[in-house]
Amino acid sequence: MVYRQAIDATSYLFNDLRDLLAKATPPRSGDRLAGIAADSAEQMIAARMALADVPLKQFLSETVVPYEDDEVTRLIVDTHDAASFAAISSLTVGAFRDWLLSDAATTEVLRKLSRAITPEMAAAVSKLMRNQDLILVAKKCQVTTRFRNTIGLPGRMSVRLQPNHPFDDIKGITASILDGILLGSGDACIGINPASDDPRAIGELLRLLDGIIARLEVPTQGCVLTHVTTTLGLIGQGVPVDLVFQSIAGTEAANRSFGVDLALLREGREAGLALRRGTVGDNVMYFETGQGSALSANAHHDVDQQTVEARAYAVARAFDPLLVNSVVGFIGPEYLYDGKEIIRAGLEDHFCGKLLGLPLGVDVCYTNHAEADQDDMDNLLTLLAAAGVTFIMGVPGADDVMLNYQSTSFHDALYVRDLFGLKRAPEFDDWLLRTGLAGADFRLAGHAGLLPEFASRLIA
Repeated sequence: MVYRQAIDATSYLFNDLRDLLAKATPPRSGDRLAGIAADSAEQMIAARMALADVPLKQFLSETVVPYEDDEVTRLIVDTHDAASFAAISSLTVGAFRDWLLSDAATTEVLRKLSRAITPEMAAAVSKLMRNQDLILVAKKCQVTTRFRNTIGLPGRMSVRLQPNHPFDDIKGITASILDGILLGSGDACIGINPASDDPRAIGELLRLLDGIIARLEVPTQGCVLTHVTTTLGLIGQGVPVDLVFQSIAGTEAANRSFGVDLALLREGREAGLALRRGTVGDNVMYFETGQGSALSANAHHDVDQQTVEARAYAVARAFDPLLVNSVVGFIGPEYLYDGKEIIRAGLEDHFCGKLLGLPLGVDVCYTNHAEADQDDMDNLLTLLAAAGVTFIMGVPGADDVMLNYQSTSFHDALYVRDLFGLKRAPEFDDWLLRTGLAGADFRLAGHAGLLPEFASRLIA
């Protein structure tokens, strides 16, 4: 279907819904690289005006990636909650934006609607929103998941303790874990990005995490962020696995470039569930995504990178994950050029993920060759905390020495907790209180005297 919009004496034509969505997207380097971005600010505004008048029902009849060519499209269409969609089926994208910002769109109403909203609907409405709109609506979306603790409750923000090491050195990783725990991080999970893909090395890391969590009796979960096939093999060998991890994207071809499909993800989830290692819930999956991954694999089908990212959330929600996060600035300036583009993308991803019913966290990050700095990350972190982000990363010194990028530190998490009065997962906060790491108000107590005790228990 061709879409038209006139501004003064100029008439703009958009070839189809895919083209309209791309031209309506706020500026970003990835779409410019792909040759699908708007040619001018005026064309972008024309696209947004035309997009505002598109009925939400149009997204059910016009797909951006053909149904017959893509299993992600088939998943989106075949699992759509038509009964719940009836409540908003008469709205256009513009009217949907107005409704989301109204008092009628309560937390409970949005929860019930999450499976009725397709990723393309979420992406479309986000393109009509200012940053403050993305923050306000995301704040109303609350998603709760459980494994050994409860993540996503109101007034709480979790942290993934990320103790990476360039050589997977056990002592170095253990020291980073100790640093993070003493600073109150780790309730989302203790998650290691391994430097090696050797199953023996990854098995050693999984046993390390299992031993630390057991010895300290921490109500959290461990994860080594390796390929799902490696995890399946280690489960078969009896290695202790809490969370099954996989990077995912928004098209079948992009997922194929990661070496996965929906059937393999189902197998991974079933294997994780069979271990029955959760104590308060059975959300066993952890997914990571990021704008630009499909384009970098030449698997984007000329769909703008933000819409493709939203489609990845349809993949994630099919498997009831404990955690999903957008690694927003990790791929580099070829996809998100500077701090302004990274901030906008982080707010978009968080909004779309929460609207679609996911426990969305954000790795607030940038690469060293991007036109961004830590002040930009402070801004995005603060905005996401205001928006109710589910979790962030906790990296020693905010500098990941293995992945070579800049993220957020344990102290950054303390900053936003103090600023917004945010607590951790309740089970984790209770543990901090029992161990003396936190006081009765759940603020961190002085922990210098506890360092020898915790160090000896970790090394034991």
